[in-house]
Amino acid sequence: MKRREQWRPILEAEVKKWIAKSCAELIAELHDVDSYQVEVDGKQYTVEVQLFEDTDKYVHVGIGVDDGSLPASFHPLSDSFIREK
Repeated sequence: MKRREQWRPILEAEVKKWIAKSCAELIAELHDVDSYQVEVDGKQYTVEVQLFEDTDKYVHVGIGVDDGSLPASFHPLSDSFIREK
């Protein structure tokens, strides 16, 4: 399995976790880029979550995952979602 394919389940789990939050929670928690480590099957992955947009109608959140390996981590696997207010 290719490295980026291994990252997909981690990304999907993180998107699911963040999409469950309210707009107020997202805004409060993402005033800066949130970067943290998760461990899955004994391997460490870096997750970065960022508030891309905060408009009157919605917030747009981006999430990226990588395993810290070079040069693959220069282009993390990413996704984003929009939560309407």
